[in-house]
Order: sequence, then structure tokens, then C-alpha cells
Amino acid sequence: MPGAKTLLFLALGAVTLVFVVAWAISARRSKERAQPGPMALAIGFVTNFFDTLGIGSFAPTTSIWKLKGIVRDEKIPGTLNVGHAIPTITQAFIFIAIVQVEMTTLIGMIAASVLGAWLGAGVVSAWPRRTVQVGMGLALLAAASFFAMTNLGLFPAGGDALGLSSPLLWAGLIGNFALGALMTLGIGLYAPCMILVALLGMNPRAAFPIMMGSCAFLMPIGGLRFVARGSYSLRAALGLTIGGIPAVLLAAFVVKSLPLTALRWLIFAVVLYTAVAMLLSARRREARVEVLA
Repeated sequence: MPGAKTLLFLALGAVTLVFVVAWAISARRSKERAQPGPMALAIGFVTNFFDTLGIGSFAPTTSIWKLKGIVRDEKIPGTLNVGHAIPTITQAFIFIAIVQVEMTTLIGMIAASVLGAWLGAGVVSAWPRRTVQVGMGLALLAAASFFAMTNLGLFPAGGDALGLSSPLLWAGLIGNFALGALMTLGIGLYAPCMILVALLGMNPRAAFPIMMGSCAFLMPIGGLRFVARGSYSLRAALGLTIGGIPAVLLAAFVVKSLPLTALRWLIFAVVLYTAVAMLLSARRREARVEVLA
């Protein structure tokens, strides 16, 4: 009889297979040019490298795309979830294997995040451009706050527990459900999941398999809804995937850790600028609509 961790890996493999097949079928039917250029591959490599070290990839990727005008605003949430899915799945296999977490807690929090992502993706994928701009602008402000709080040491220290029991387990499930729903809007799960795990008294290392496992399941499942609606950029998503997989392996097995404080402050500044730019774009669009009316 296979153990719980083996079953989790089999389930993750099945989800990955379904996602890859569905994405491949959609890509073959797409009229968009699929081959990613050097810039798209570089973005995938850099963002997933630091994602593996715990920084998160959504906010930096969004900032680069917005500053360079690479992906249309309304397609950013879908492209993030589709493109970063396979590199994140790679992270999950690695960290679930090497970091110990009580399996009931791990599987429960993963399942809660997946449900939140499935429901959230169905809503976000149908949003108009201005709504996405406002939502992502607010999401990026939240991400900038998390970067600042990390550097200022304002996160809770956490405890030693590797699992949860009621009522803390229910709190963890509800919290990760909400974080899964917010992922589809472009709010990265890593930093808020680290806070949630610490607030619940768990060992901070336990956050890595929980947050990476959650994203590894919810991103392809949520991503399927964006793929079905065509609400993403194929070329940019492929750049994240192809560039991201070797970056994950390099960060996890070779580099393992870096002094990241200065980098977080740099990302904080860029993300804050991007959040303001996103909200201003939404405001200008609203003003144009009012003039036309």
C-alpha cells in the first residue's frame, strides 16, 4: 500500500499530465506565435530562480511585463498561472521530498488552496481589462507590503510544529483557501503563506512544501480555466516555463541560499512603481470611457 506522500506525488503527476496535454492541444490551435524569444526565457529563468529561494515570482514577473509592455494587462493573471505552473511543480516535487510536514496538514492545505483557485479563476478569467488593472494594482501593493515586512522583520517567528490539529487546522484550511483564490488575481501565495504558517505556530521551513505544493496543484488547475478561455499570452507563458525549469534546479540543488535582503528592497521599489502604474492605467481608461459616454 503506497504511503500518503507517494499518493500525493502520483496525484501531482496526474494533474501535471492533464495540464500539459490540455495546454499542448490549446497551443496547437492558437494563432499566436508560440516560440519565446531570449527576453521571455530570461524572465522565466530569473523569476523562477528567486522563486525557488522563497521570494515569489508573480510580483517580479508582473513588474517586468508592465515596465516592458510585454503582456496585455488583462492577460497577466492567466499568463502567470499558466507559465509558472510547471517550474512550480518542479519545486513542489523537490521540497515535499526533502522537508518534513505532517501529511494531513499538507494535503488539507493544498486541497483548500486548489478549491479557492478553481473558483477564483472562473471569475478572474472573465474580468474586463480595467477590473484586472485595479485588482492587480491592489495585489501588487499587497506584495510590496510583504517584501517590506520581510526585510523589517515584522513577520511572526513561528514555532516548532510540523502539523496542525483542530481548531488551528481549520484556520489553516480557511486561510489557504483564500490565498488560493487570490493567486488567480496575481497575488503570489508564498509570502502570505509563510505568514499564515508562522501565525499558526508551525516551523517556518514547513511553509516551503505547503506553499510550493499548494501552488503546484492550484496553478495548473486554475490555469486550465485561463487556457480554456484563451485569457493568457502563449509566448510569454512558454518563456516562463522553458526558462524556469533549469532555474529551479539550479537554485534548489546548487545555490540553495543567497543574501536576499537587498534584492527584496529593489523588488519592493519596482513592484510599488508597477502597482501605481497599473492603477493609473485603470484610472485613465475609466476617464476615456466617461468622455466617450
